[in-house]
Amino acid sequence: MNTNALVDRAAKLMNVAHRIILKVSGNRLLTNPFGMPVVELHTVGRKSGLPRSCYLTSPVHDSNRVVLVASKGGDDRNPDWYRNLQSNPDAELVIHGSRRKAHARTASADEKAELWPQIVAAYKGYANYQQRTDRDIPVVICEFRD
Repeated sequence: MNTNALVDRAAKLMNVAHRIILKVSGNRLLTNPFGMPVVELHTVGRKSGLPRSCYLTSPVHDSNRVVLVASKGGDDRNPDWYRNLQSNPDAELVIHGSRRKAHARTASADEKAELWPQIVAAYKGYANYQQRTDRDIPVVICEFRD
């Protein structure tokens, strides 16, 4: 099995484990890992057209938006959820138990420059992820539509 396949399987396994822990604990465990709220992102698969969901954390968020980091742990490839949002930027997010519709877009270079210090302050690991890859890790701004 190649390295990319192992990284992809590990990410999927971690998502399944996170989903199980949240369900079994009644959403009491792992809701704020590293001090960031968990966000369940619902997208449409860019190839399949089927509903997809994954768990992420949001280092920056307020009542109008949620910021996500497409780091994939410093992998050289963008995560599938990010590529799904590029194909269909309308999504739904569950944060703090509330499900809301959102429109996602990649932050501009200026927006990323403004957000990146806040992102790294929330979780220093993002700086390490950026150092691991030559890819400019996208920052995604999900603006609520409701």
